[in-house]
Amino acid sequence: MFKEFRQYFSEISLKGNIYLLLIWRFALLMLIYTASRVLFYLFNSDFFTNISFDGFIRILAGGLWFDTSALLYTNVLYITLYLLPFTFRYNKWYQLALKYLFVITNSIAIAANCIDFIYFRFTLRRTTATVFDEFKHETNFGSLIPKFIADYWYVVLIWIALTALVVLLYGKARGLPKRKGFRYHLVYGINGFVLMIALATLMVGGMRGGFRHSTRPITLSNAGQFVSEPLEAAIVLNTPFAIYRTLGKKALVKVDYFKSPEELEAIYSSLHRPSASDSLKQMNVVIFIIESFGREYIGAYNEHLREKYGYKGFTPFIDSLIGNSLWYRYSYANGRKSIDAMPSVLASIPMFVEPYFLTSYSGNRINSIASVLRAEGYHTAFFHGAPNGSMGFQAFANVAGFEEYYGMSEYPNPDHFDGMWGVWDEEFFQFFAQKLNQFQQPFCTAIFSVSSHHPFKIPERYEGKFPKGTLPIHQCIAYTDYSLKRFFETASKMDWYPNTLFVITADHCNQTYFPEYQTSVGAFSVPIIFYRPDNSLAGCKKELAQQIDIMPSILGYLNHNKPFIAFGRNLFNSKEEKPFAVNYSNGCYQLLMDDYVMIFDGSKVLAMYNFKEDSLLTRNLQGKSLDRQMEMERLLKAIIQQYNARMIDDNLVVK
Repeated sequence: MFKEFRQYFSEISLKGNIYLLLIWRFALLMLIYTASRVLFYLFNSDFFTNISFDGFIRILAGGLWFDTSALLYTNVLYITLYLLPFTFRYNKWYQLALKYLFVITNSIAIAANCIDFIYFRFTLRRTTATVFDEFKHETNFGSLIPKFIADYWYVVLIWIALTALVVLLYGKARGLPKRKGFRYHLVYGINGFVLMIALATLMVGGMRGGFRHSTRPITLSNAGQFVSEPLEAAIVLNTPFAIYRTLGKKALVKVDYFKSPEELEAIYSSLHRPSASDSLKQMNVVIFIIESFGREYIGAYNEHLREKYGYKGFTPFIDSLIGNSLWYRYSYANGRKSIDAMPSVLASIPMFVEPYFLTSYSGNRINSIASVLRAEGYHTAFFHGAPNGSMGFQAFANVAGFEEYYGMSEYPNPDHFDGMWGVWDEEFFQFFAQKLNQFQQPFCTAIFSVSSHHPFKIPERYEGKFPKGTLPIHQCIAYTDYSLKRFFETASKMDWYPNTLFVITADHCNQTYFPEYQTSVGAFSVPIIFYRPDNSLAGCKKELAQQIDIMPSILGYLNHNKPFIAFGRNLFNSKEEKPFAVNYSNGCYQLLMDDYVMIFDGSKVLAMYNFKEDSLLTRNLQGKSLDRQMEMERLLKAIIQQYNARMIDDNLVVK
């Protein structure tokens, strides 16, 4: 009977159509990966006790997205050779070689999935490319592998069974009809070439996870949009995908600049223990993360440029709002990309080495402004006018604890799509205001804008209305500023408005005109503004502030009194916490403290500048103020040590 079964499936030909046969083989692998996902869950079900049936179905469906990408990467050589538009691809020996390639490469990928049935229990995450660094110095693999096989023989049997299915169900391509002649081969080759190009285009989309230009290639963090708890992302993912997506990524390593935990904590601690004795303020929180809204574009931040060049900026509304707000003259981003901003602003996680979204630690449990306030009874929601899933924001919002997500799928009018990134800011900000008016108070919401972005377009009806300035982005900044004005005009008439804390910042900087914004310090210059409609927060602070300060500052302002993890500080408690700002660029850490910036490569100080007196960073002061340099170096080392340890140990929440 087994012989008949094997003979039947070995003769699968789908009428000689090699393209349908390729689809069959790909579908077979998708089924095997789904089966592996179910087995992964069954082997580790004690870690996933809160998954409902509906939740598991959502996980299985989401997993197909990652399986498609992984299988295309695994089989890119096979598919290329298989699709070569020449008749020799029907040659018996060529087909046999392709079969061996297919079986060997996919059996290795299946083995990686099977290994994580067990290895996950030790790491609580899918195996990534860091495993090659972790074990590259091991010399006893020869003795360990037989031991592992003996201990986990049942996993080996599962792998053999799944690989056997690949072999048995591979199918056979029948030869072409006996046609000869140059003309036939030419026509066959042209048709095959066109089909190869078409399939190659589909492959690129499958590898990236979609064709939209607003969609970055999917990575580990995108699994977060299909889960209820961060740990469940491991079920959504598959191990080959986790390895491919982390190849070449710099892995964090634990450092021991300070041997004593007490010494480390005395210099810097990311564990916040608020001592507020008053009850939590039942105040709404609205956070604006404005695309590319660097400080250079804001007139109020550049009075020195007005005096020198007559520069007014492009944000008349923000300038007027700042007059009644608390704002920080020296405020900075913790990253240079949009994907760096959400972790920094909402969860107080800076970008070190690699964007948090793209690291293997993106599945860690985290606390955020949403998760902390949600536990206090707040309604939480995140808004982004781009297609749902764009940039991985929906996934992060889910992991961060936002109850609801509003993107283009929830926006009622597709005619307001800008044709590139999402809904125009003016319309989406109005949608945002109306939704807030429907929420039960208190609520905590955040919105990420889209319009001030390349290709720097504004709605046609506003052509000529806003100043074009000297850079393409300038009229877009003016348009988004106008959109903010319209939002506040609408919101100010709503009942919830007086009882709301507004926070306005940018994700990162963009095009720059003035040299001081083109330095390693100026390149991170973004606004940080706190506004209360009753004008109870007002004035310009000339101390340092950064995106990762926003979460602990909001919690401090609301009198939140429970411990939490944040790498920033409470700006409203500056007497007890030393102001600083930190970021990472070009392989080096950068720390700002007082009037100085220090560049550190992880082992030694490379440079120091007085960034206030020397805005173009032309005079290196390294070694000229050793006491200050040592103080800054100690603080930066403590931050790095805390960050790396908490990331690696999945220790980003208070347990």
